[in-house]
Amino acid sequence: MYRSLFPRDLFAEMDRLQREMQQAFDLSPSIRGLGRGGFPALNVGGTPQTIEIYAFAPGLDPAKIDIQLDRGLLTVSGERPSTLPSSEDSKSTVHINERFAGSFRRMLTLPDDADPEAIKADYRDGVLHVTVQRRASAQPRRITIQ
Repeated sequence: MYRSLFPRDLFAEMDRLQREMQQAFDLSPSIRGLGRGGFPALNVGGTPQTIEIYAFAPGLDPAKIDIQLDRGLLTVSGERPSTLPSSEDSKSTVHINERFAGSFRRMLTLPDDADPEAIKADYRDGVLHVTVQRRASAQPRRITIQ
């Protein structure tokens, strides 16, 4: 079946509309909660010693990513510039635009045992990795019986 990349293709537009409507009304909760579909996509997990946050943000300049911690609320924000021709250029036409461009902000509430003084961030290959240490007092420990 032939599919055109141009917006005049009625079947392609109907397919896109169906996907957007399905995503908008897909509120079925799973064991992991509701997915909101923001940018950057996040994976959050942890170990007994750390909280690990991965933000998938390819094509960003690490100097333009801002990470802040305020009273247990971790905020990752920044901006991804558009690589498409500007709308003022009358000779250019955009046929498909699926890549996110613009300002973004993702916020996470950290658990009470997070140590605000022990946070590291690293950006490599389009993935921002934030490691938050847990307080030593909250670490599991074995108590010997005397």
